Amino acid sequence: MFNLDSLVRPNIRAMKPYSSARDEFQGEARVMLDANENSLGSAGPDSFNRYPDPHQRAVKAALASLKGVSPDQLFLGNGSDEAIDLLVRLTCVPGQDSLLILPPTYGMYEVAANLNDVGIERVPLTADFKVSPQAVAQILASSAKLVWLCSPNNPTGNLLHAAAMEQILRGFRGLVVVDEAYADFAAAPSWTTRLAEFPNLVVLQTFSKAWGLAGLRLGMAFAAPDIIAYLNKIKPPYNVSEATQQHALAALADAPRFEQMRRELLTGRAWLAERLPALPIVEHVFPSDANFLLVRFHPDATAVYEYLLDKGIVVRNRTTQPGCAGTLRLTVGTATENELLLAALREYQPG
Repeated sequence: MFNLDSLVRPNIRAMKPYSSARDEFQGEARVMLDANENSLGSAGPDSFNRYPDPHQRAVKAALASLKGVSPDQLFLGNGSDEAIDLLVRLTCVPGQDSLLILPPTYGMYEVAANLNDVGIERVPLTADFKVSPQAVAQILASSAKLVWLCSPNNPTGNLLHAAAMEQILRGFRGLVVVDEAYADFAAAPSWTTRLAEFPNLVVLQTFSKAWGLAGLRLGMAFAAPDIIAYLNKIKPPYNVSEATQQHALAALADAPRFEQMRRELLTGRAWLAERLPALPIVEHVFPSDANFLLVRFHPDATAVYEYLLDKGIVVRNRTTQPGCAGTLRLTVGTATENELLLAALREYQPG
């Protein structure tokens, strides 16, 4: 039986959270002299002299409606990286507890573990980046506080099999964090639709990919209200700026533009996936449910990477990642950028 309080660090269960000025007074008043703000205004063209809503109520209300969840199931942070760090700090006692990852996967899980002096258990994906029955058994036997399931996975691009993920959710004793940064590009329902079924489920999403707002640094975590309440307890008081909240609201009101970009990127992904395998230097194009393709090159992926750099084309060299020898990660660009990439690869002559 899942018990959240048994996972949370004892000092965090006992701690009293910081109470900000905007926690103690909400709304408008004629004279605001409680938060030591600059009542004269702001330097620069825009006015940001007042602290933002620490609970991002307007953004959460708009997001909750879009995602089919309640606002108390939603945490907003400074990118998904803030939620990743807070989940580790919430549950893992430094120097004592561990978390579990399935390499190759997103590197910030390991960074957060190292930063917080938390052990790392590694259960590798198979050669074709699946979760094997043996891996599921190993995960269920683990005493780790967290397991990270990146789906669609980064850097491989594929969805993890839902049946294996469900086994883990039903049997793992800690939090199961499903990172859906690329879910908008996948033809599968979000795990947010199953929050009521799994009290140990946390789903991460972001505005950085399909919404095209990487510069805002706004990430989302969806979970049961008691998990969200703990994240709100330990987050910095004003962790999402007023400018970010305003831009997020404007983006959410422009959903047709989001959908147009999403479809255009899917078209670009299909265009590249169809043409790349015909190149003599391409050994394999891995199936992708994300906005990028992992491609294995021969005889030397790093030489291809450096050649593209010389051409002014920047891709990601993933050849040192577990199971990713000889691969480059190619983000889907504009139609023009995709054509330039393909043309440069066609012209490449192995040394």
